[in-house]
Parts: sequence; structure tokens; C-alpha cells
Amino acid sequence: MLLREWVQDKRQERLHGTRAAAQEKIKDKIRTKTKPVVEREPPPRVIALVERYMPRRVGISMTVLLLIGSCGFGIVRGGHLQDFITAVSDTRNALANSAGFRITSVVINGRKQLSQDEILAVGGVSGRSSLLFLDADAVRDKLKANPWIADATVLKLYPGRLMIDITERQAFALWQEAGRLSVIADDGAVLEPYVSRRFLSLPLVVGKGAETQARDFLALLARYPQINSVTKAAIFVGERRWNLRLKDGLDIRLPEQDVGNALAMLSRLDKEDKLFSRDIVAVDMRLPDRLVVQLSDDAAKVREDLFKDKKKKKAGDAA
Repeated sequence: MLLREWVQDKRQERLHGTRAAAQEKIKDKIRTKTKPVVEREPPPRVIALVERYMPRRVGISMTVLLLIGSCGFGIVRGGHLQDFITAVSDTRNALANSAGFRITSVVINGRKQLSQDEILAVGGVSGRSSLLFLDADAVRDKLKANPWIADATVLKLYPGRLMIDITERQAFALWQEAGRLSVIADDGAVLEPYVSRRFLSLPLVVGKGAETQARDFLALLARYPQINSVTKAAIFVGERRWNLRLKDGLDIRLPEQDVGNALAMLSRLDKEDKLFSRDIVAVDMRLPDRLVVQLSDDAAKVREDLFKDKKKKKAGDAA
């Protein structure tokens, strides 16, 4: 009995020692895997408060915004903003076109002076434009900024039809000022520089301010076709009164007030006395109680010689 108990005791001690060794090895492995904790000083109070109350990932968001802002500043600073906007616009239009919103049909009503290509170019509509992202109000504003277009309507008919109705201004007269000749509408808007000879038959007005006063004056002049038919140009003098330059070079100086009566008198004198056919260079009607006629040099010399002959005859008769 004693021997058997001694053997069992030895086995238990050996088994206990083996388990203790195994547990010690496991503890050593855990110690080697666990990183030592480095003690550091606590952050400043302000930083601690920020870290405590600031929402998560705000730092990442601020960094992204900073990068975007830096890129935007570089684009603007380098003068590439318009190129960037164009690239973004082309990209989104390409996506919309691929989705079936390409402009396949354009209908333009009311155009006479401008071609379809000119109207689309003015409105900013190109082959890359998509109906989905086309701003109808912006196109309308661009069209109305053109001097030839008085009003415009832009309609988008999905999926790919664009309709534009325009009201064009009419070429009314030619206006010459400071050596420049322009085509103007009846409201005085300058439509374009005079280049095309198709506007050659338009009446000519000259002088500063003549473009805005031409409609009323030319309407008054049209009431006297005998004068209107021989008028080459209407000249606005001092922004207050008009002179007429006739086709034969005769100058007619109209008064500042009561122009209608002056034109009526002028028309009557031509009918009764053939005033425009006489050898004169100017008719001055600025004074309300008289009409002054300026003779040409030849006519003035003939008149002077005639007076001299009359004086000689009178002197001979007296003798």
C-alpha cells in the first residue's frame, strides 16, 4: 500500500509540473504578442474638447474640401475656369446624349436676316448640346442680346426636338456718326456695321443722336413726297434740329420748332416757283419770319452784274 501511494504521488507531481510548464509557456507567448503600452502626456484641453465633441470623420471631410478648394483655386488662378466648365458641360451632355436626349430636330420660325446656323451659334446650341441639360431661359437671353432679335421663345420638346420662335427687328435706316456707317432699327438700335449693299436704298441720317430721332422725323418727311424723293440725307445738328441735303447738293436748314409748317412751305415753293431747280446752294428757314436763299457763285456773279447794269442805266437816264 505504501509503495502504490508513493508512485501515485510521483505521477501527480509530474503531471502537475507539466501543466504548470505549459501554462507558463502560454503566458510567455501572450506577453510577447502584447505590445507594451507607451505612456504619453495627455493632449491640451482644447484639443481634448475638439476630439470629444467633433463628429467622426470630420477631419477627413475637411481634408477633402481643402484639396478640392486648392484644385479650384489653381484652375481659377491659371485661367482654366472656362475650359473646366466646358469640359464638365461636354461630359454631362455626352452622357445625356447617350441616354437618348440628343437634339435631333431644330425648328426656327420668324427668321429673315439671320441664318439658322447664326441663330444657333448666338443661342449657344451646338452639336454637343443635349436637350436634357439645355437651359431654355439662358438660350432666350442670349438670343435677345443680339441686336437683330427683338424677342424670342425657346421650347424643348422631349426627347430630342428644339423649337425657337424669334421676332426680328427691321432695318430702318443708315446712320453715319464719327465716320462710321451703321444699319439701325426704327428704335435706334444698331443692327450691324454697313457692309452689305442690300441696305443701300435705306434713308441716311447723320449726326449724334440722329439714330433715336430718325423715326419721328422721317415719318414727318414722308408726308411731303416731293421733298422726300429728292432728299439724300437728313443731318441732325447739335442734337436739336435737322438739315436736309438734297441729291443735287442743295442744303435746306430747317427750324428747331414747327418743322411741319416749314416743310409744307418748302413743298409749296417748289411747286409754284420751282425752288429746287434754281441756281441756289442753300435755303435757310431757321428764322420764323423770313426765308433766306443763298445763291451759287455763278448765280451771285450774274446777279451782281445785273445790278451793275441797272445802276449804269439809271445813271445814263438821269444824265
